[in-house]
Amino acid sequence: MLSASELESGYGRARVLFGVSVDVGPGQLVCVMGRNGVGKTTLLNTIMGVLPATSGTVTFDGRDVTRLPTHERARLGMGYVPQGHQCFPQLSVLGNLLVTMEAARTGKESVDSALDLFPGLKPLLKRRAGHLSGGQQQQLAIARVLVTRPRLLILDEPTEGIQPSIILEIEEAIERLHASGLAVLLVEQYLDIAVRLADRFVILDAGQVVRTGDAEDLHGEDVHRLLAV
Repeated sequence: MLSASELESGYGRARVLFGVSVDVGPGQLVCVMGRNGVGKTTLLNTIMGVLPATSGTVTFDGRDVTRLPTHERARLGMGYVPQGHQCFPQLSVLGNLLVTMEAARTGKESVDSALDLFPGLKPLLKRRAGHLSGGQQQQLAIARVLVTRPRLLILDEPTEGIQPSIILEIEEAIERLHASGLAVLLVEQYLDIAVRLADRFVILDAGQVVRTGDAEDLHGEDVHRLLAV
C-alpha cells in the first residue's frame, strides 16, 4: 500500500533523514519509534508532502506520489493527523466534522462512524473545539480525518501529553480501526502501546533506520536500549 524508499529530507540546509525506508502493507499497523529529535515527524511530513523529499520516492497503491502536493495525497486516501490536536477552534465539534465531510464529499454516515469510535465527543457536539481538553481535541482531530474515509491513517504521537483515560480510548479506537482492515502508520512514544498494537515496527536514530522487526521483537534488549532516554 505505502512504500517510502530511501527518503532524504530536512529543513533548509539541515538534512534530517538519511535514506529512510518504510513500508506499510494493506491492513498493517506499522509503528515508527525512536528518541526525541531523531526524525520521526520529519518522516511523516515527507511522506505526506508537507516537506519535499530531496531524494527517494513515496508510492501509494503503486502510484508515485513523491511530487504530489499534500491535498492530492489526501484525496488518494492518505489521512494524516499531525502533532498538536489540530482543529478549527472557533467551530463546534460538529462543525469541525461537517466542514471536513463537505470538503471530502463524504456522507453523514462518515460523521456517525467517526463519532462511534469516540462516544465521549457526542455530548460535546455543540461545544467550541477550542474549549475542549487536549485529549478531547486529539480525539476530534482523529475523527476529522476519519470522516474523509482514508485507506491509510498516519498518526504522529496521538497519545502525547494526553490524560491516561483518553490515552486508553485512543488506543482502543486505533485497535478497532486496525481490526477493521485499515492500514495505519503510527509514531508512538509508549513502548507498551506499540507492543499491543503493532504488526511491525521501525526504529529511527539520527535520521536513519537502525532496527526493524515484528511486534514480538519489541521485547528485545536492543530495542529498549535504542529507545532509552
